[in-house]
Amino acid sequence: MKFLEYTPLDSINQFLNHLNLGECTIKGNLEAFSCKHTGTDRKLSISLEHEILDYLSQSSDSDPPSPVDYLSSRSSRKTLIYLVLTLSHMYPDYDFSAVRAHLFFKEEEWDSFKQIIDTYLFEAAKEWDTSTVGSTLLESMTKAIDEVIKIKECEIYSYNPDFDGDPFSEKGAIWSFNFFFYNRKLKRVVSFRCCCVSNLAGDSFLSDEAFSDEEEEDLLIDMDM
Repeated sequence: MKFLEYTPLDSINQFLNHLNLGECTIKGNLEAFSCKHTGTDRKLSISLEHEILDYLSQSSDSDPPSPVDYLSSRSSRKTLIYLVLTLSHMYPDYDFSAVRAHLFFKEEEWDSFKQIIDTYLFEAAKEWDTSTVGSTLLESMTKAIDEVIKIKECEIYSYNPDFDGDPFSEKGAIWSFNFFFYNRKLKRVVSFRCCCVSNLAGDSFLSDEAFSDEEEEDLLIDMDM
């Protein structure tokens, strides 16, 4: 996977980069990747394929519901591997399992994506309207994504991991969502990750830290006495 620079995404990324809304801050980012393998990707891709095949060989019809049917398809495995490779590039310090990651991917419709944007980025959209003349935030995002990857030709996936498998979590996070647009013809993936972090949590963290420093100073004074 190779990171691709696209000007149409820049204005969206600049706007959503630490957008302070008072009590919370929005952090969003659109990134484009080519599915062409680098040397490292090729090794990881083979490893993920072996992981999936091993899982399939150990599964049976008597097992509880599992991703076996989906992963039995060569095309589906290829799609999953591209998505996991994209995650690995986004979070290089995190070790993703293909079989586990599959449980958290869900194919979505474009309308679902728009509904998420309208709901979670409602306040951000109002900020956009006050600073930008013309298109709404959703319209601008739609145009930018379409220029890069042609939305009508894409499969859209959301990624919603559990707590243990969530590399996106951070202190004070209120919500987060992650979408991936995959165009088979263009062999390209566009990711959109966005989270909302409480500014109050940050203030609380600083207060706790200051309080701890004071306690440490008092302890040192007591020791001197």
